[in-house]
Amino acid sequence: MTQKKALIVWGGMELHTPERGAHVVRELLEAEGFAVTVTPDYEALGADDVGSNDLVVPVITDGQLAPEKMANLIKAIQAGTGLAGYHMGLATSFRSSVPFRYAASCYWVQHPGNIITYRVDVGDDPFMAGIESFEHTSEQYYLNYDPAVEVLATTTFTGEFHPWRKDVVMPVVFRTMHDKGRVFYSSLAHTADELAGGPVREILRRGLLWATR
Repeated sequence: MTQKKALIVWGGMELHTPERGAHVVRELLEAEGFAVTVTPDYEALGADDVGSNDLVVPVITDGQLAPEKMANLIKAIQAGTGLAGYHMGLATSFRSSVPFRYAASCYWVQHPGNIITYRVDVGDDPFMAGIESFEHTSEQYYLNYDPAVEVLATTTFTGEFHPWRKDVVMPVVFRTMHDKGRVFYSSLAHTADELAGGPVREILRRGLLWATR
């Protein structure tokens, strides 16, 4: 069987510990037999051969990629290269790129209360089998998201910090398609420390594998 290839690109806000997070993703994928490239060079995402990867994982806050490079990435995803991200990856990556926003299927807009303890409610999809709903201490992401996504876990805003958003149910984990490419996102893990173990790490592991071509 041909070995799967993954590209992980990290950068942006140090508060999100992107380099450490990228290496957590690398560890998860290497344990599954992947050949993994980890780099801080955003240009790798727009390389002519980016489509040779079975999975790309941006661990990036904001950032810029030239339109022609972004076109290479989007073409690769549409042809079947998987796209996966957690927390800032996807939701805040390449904010100014409309084609990337369409593929990412979500956009971060707020985290009321900053670091708080909130509940993650797990759905009954087989993807989440064996993972119970749990309390999590981190940023509770408020997202604008594509209604086409398949929601796998949610959180409910209490209104304690933004009363006008009381009882809003928000996706925490979802998957979707961008043409032939699988797209996975989890809003969990503000820093790499949250990926040390438990359901947050396991959800990401499953999502990376699901998104792979």
